[in-house]
Amino acid sequence: MSVKVNDFSIHVATVNGSGSQSSNNVLMRSIFRMGIPVSGKNLFPSNIQGLPTWFTIRVNKDGWAARKAETEILVCMNDQTYVEDVKALKPGSVVLHHEHMSVPALRKDVTSISIPFSKIISEACPDPRLRKLAVNMVYVGVLAEFLGITDEGLELAMAQQFKTKQKVIDLNRAAIVAGRKFAKEHSEVASFPFKVEPMNKTQGKILIEGNAACALGSVFSGCTVVSWYPITPSSSVIDYFTEYAEKYRVDPVSKQKNFAIVQAEDELSAMGMVLGASWMGARAMTSTSGPGISLIAEFTGLGYFAEIPAVVYDIQRVGPSTGLPTRTSQADVLFAAILSHGDTKNICLYPGSVLECYEFAAKAFDTAERFQTPVFVLSDLDIGMNFYMADPFPYLEAPLDRGKVLTDKDTEKLATYGRYADVDGDGIPYRTLPGMKDRRGVFFTRGSGHNEKAAYTESGVEYKNVMDRLLKKWETAKSFVPAPILTGSGKNRIGVIAYGSSNEPMMESIHQLKTEAALEVDYLRIRAYPFSNDVKKFLENHDVIYVVEQNRDAQLLSLIKMEKGYESLLSKTESILHYSGLPLDARYITNHVLELESNKQKKRIA
Repeated sequence: MSVKVNDFSIHVATVNGSGSQSSNNVLMRSIFRMGIPVSGKNLFPSNIQGLPTWFTIRVNKDGWAARKAETEILVCMNDQTYVEDVKALKPGSVVLHHEHMSVPALRKDVTSISIPFSKIISEACPDPRLRKLAVNMVYVGVLAEFLGITDEGLELAMAQQFKTKQKVIDLNRAAIVAGRKFAKEHSEVASFPFKVEPMNKTQGKILIEGNAACALGSVFSGCTVVSWYPITPSSSVIDYFTEYAEKYRVDPVSKQKNFAIVQAEDELSAMGMVLGASWMGARAMTSTSGPGISLIAEFTGLGYFAEIPAVVYDIQRVGPSTGLPTRTSQADVLFAAILSHGDTKNICLYPGSVLECYEFAAKAFDTAERFQTPVFVLSDLDIGMNFYMADPFPYLEAPLDRGKVLTDKDTEKLATYGRYADVDGDGIPYRTLPGMKDRRGVFFTRGSGHNEKAAYTESGVEYKNVMDRLLKKWETAKSFVPAPILTGSGKNRIGVIAYGSSNEPMMESIHQLKTEAALEVDYLRIRAYPFSNDVKKFLENHDVIYVVEQNRDAQLLSLIKMEKGYESLLSKTESILHYSGLPLDARYITNHVLELESNKQKKRIA
């Protein structure tokens, strides 16, 4: 039997609240500590303890981190789901399962390894009260022996997972040792079809979730005020922000905290607090998901029209309504872009990696203050709550871009100051902050009609002037937001557009199309709205353009269709849509591209 080395997927099916997350993290990190690229994806229920949960570890020597639809190794720890989990396997897979599960009767074309988990943990853990906490570590030990995971890797992973809790480490080590002992005595160990061998591809790398990267970037970008209301999958952004702020934003001498975190009564109040803090001159943000975005619509309009900076992290999930709150999606794209009533266009950033989650934090705050407007950072559950490998993040050394802010020293500009006047021709007015001594810089902020001097008016002419200037500011933003990234020569017949967390599977799909079908494509990853002229040029330069999205209604393509001057190019576009709530995988994209191309070929022949 051939052996696959450093290229397989482990799927662990357990029960929510059973402590399996620690075991899965130790398993994933132990492989990572051996120098082998890994990624981890958690598929968990939206309800409380006791429901099924799955964790997938992808081991890939080439560094592909997207979800892999096929499972090679399945660990069955849940009686509720094991039948369906086993039926979904491809032939040749391996199943590790409780001894009472009838896996051999279900599938004759998979390798079934029955494990007496209760007996093993009883011998390894004398205290019956602790056995439930440690039993999942038994499958870590079994897999460690079958796969060839080193003890050193396991020890390093446990030290990272459990910190200095030596009793906890000892308990889990005993369970791992017992699992190893069982595997050594099992006849399958010698012929196990999957193995890990040490590599050097993770030296100096980190494993981090996107939400942690967003939080770290916000701290280092000068954010000092956070107001929020808990909602999955965005809550951990604030959890991580709190952790990092407690470490990096506390005065070492006075021990005074240089930040404020307020849990509001709802998302609407949270957004109001963010706008208030930003109006006062602080860098402020909130983090939420789709239902919260719905609630902040009115305050978003205030921020847009009164021109107040704000940063909003939208960690997208499946809707409408409550939807599937623990599943991933890209279905807030259109909503966030035009959130609020009236003519509103909001700047949106689409990070495509954990590094960009970190870097786009600085870009979001700089953009919000430069353009004096709410800026949305649209991540999603897949990139936000799952582990990805990355290089250590660079220190954000660039000075904060506070935009056009006047102080008492700007006497010349204050002489003719109008809060909403376009002095420089870029659509961006000057603002002042509360506390000025020069009263010429004081103005009243209102969300109702106003003129250049911020005075109340219902004049249609004055209103039109303000709205036209806001549109000019929008045009200026096109050259400031992150530009798209082109992969490929730019001269291929086929172009593909994607964004956000679709980037990982898209890059792998490009490799599959080239190596398996000799089909080369150009790929444009859009990283922001408003779109730069690069998007239009990409549409012009290709015969057909496939737009890959994780929503039902082709929302990014809808935004593209709204752009002036794009009308004649839209007949070239076709959507590849994925909206099951599961993370997008490369094979899905590859199969759809090949199918669409085959259909076109048949039409040409006919």
